[in-house]
Amino acid sequence: MTAAQLRRDVGLWGAVAMGLGSIVGTGVFVSLGLAAELAGTGLLLALLLAAVLAGLNGMSSAQLAAAYPVSGGTYEYANRTLGPRAGFTAGWMFLSAKSASAATAALGFSGYALQLLGGTPSLRVPTALALVALTTGVVWLGARRTNLVNTVAISITLAVLTGLVLCALPTVAADPSSLTAGLATTSMPGLLEATALLFVAYTGYGRIATLGEEVIDPRRTIPRAILATLLVVLVLYLAVAAAALGVLGASDYGQLTRQTAAPLEAVAHRLQLPWLVWTVGLGAATAMLGVQLNLVLGLSRVLLAMARRGDAPALLARIDATGTTPGPAVLTMGGIIGALVLLGDVRTTWSFSAFTVLVYYALTNLSALRLPPEHQLYPRWLSWGGLAGCAFLALWVPPIYWVAGLGLLGVGHALREVLRRVGGA
Repeated sequence: MTAAQLRRDVGLWGAVAMGLGSIVGTGVFVSLGLAAELAGTGLLLALLLAAVLAGLNGMSSAQLAAAYPVSGGTYEYANRTLGPRAGFTAGWMFLSAKSASAATAALGFSGYALQLLGGTPSLRVPTALALVALTTGVVWLGARRTNLVNTVAISITLAVLTGLVLCALPTVAADPSSLTAGLATTSMPGLLEATALLFVAYTGYGRIATLGEEVIDPRRTIPRAILATLLVVLVLYLAVAAAALGVLGASDYGQLTRQTAAPLEAVAHRLQLPWLVWTVGLGAATAMLGVQLNLVLGLSRVLLAMARRGDAPALLARIDATGTTPGPAVLTMGGIIGALVLLGDVRTTWSFSAFTVLVYYALTNLSALRLPPEHQLYPRWLSWGGLAGCAFLALWVPPIYWVAGLGLLGVGHALREVLRRVGGA
């Protein structure tokens, strides 16, 4: 019996908006500051290096999504090209990585919201949990309604960030040396770890691929949407990073990120523009809302695909009568993200996400290399470059996250075997 399919409701601009909504959030409001703490003014170089790797991986994702326009992203691609165990590894790593990213986004939202409203730090986790509950409810309504809310949110965020950059421009122009001060002393380990963290900040474009079953004309739409999303985000990241470095300096930028998870509000304070402080808080809130929406959406679609193949409980493969949402998968992912929020530390959740997402995209590139010639849209060397870059950067993630990631992967495969034996698969 053929599994129920989701409706194709998402066009090109909707796909680009989902990609931007997945990226322009935690990355620009939190992870740039985490990378500044590691690399100092080498942040700008790390952004460029991460963008190159994201572009290589984006090419692999695009041609795979065009060849296999179904829900599930690399979980489905690896199953079809590398085999079930590789596919499960990709799916499990995606769930692990992006659940951690979603928890980071919720905590980032909480940090900005509480600074804006004057709340106490003790409310940080409860506020983050409230956001998770809200976004899970919106995603329950389906991709079309989720995309409408996301488009409004990302439009507000882009307008706010543009305003922040323009307000900071005179300060940066008065002392452009602040963008390179100390660059010669940036350590190579710090630069590479920062690049690994920033790579995660680009990878929201993968949400476009996971929605292959809901995109109109996926062979044409998905590659174009991924490339457009990456280009817009690169320009935005460089502009915001330059503004923050020019106003705060690399040291303060990094420290304020760790202490408050809301460094761009500090930029607004330093510029002595009270209205801008409120505006940045609003932009951060809408950005994190967009990230949460898109992460819950993408995660639920991967979980749906895993349930269809017997790698997750069959209950999670159920789709509502309208064909717009896999309700059980959406609720399950909301619960998992909420549990991770209880950790309460953006550096822990983001670093763990860096390792697991690098494993995920290594499998994306391996899958692209196994595509038959008629499905190869781009030269194979792009996928080889993406694979090598993921493997190399993974070496610079702190060992504790290797241990956690590999241990979690072992647990996942053990649970898979139990589930398949119980289900007779």
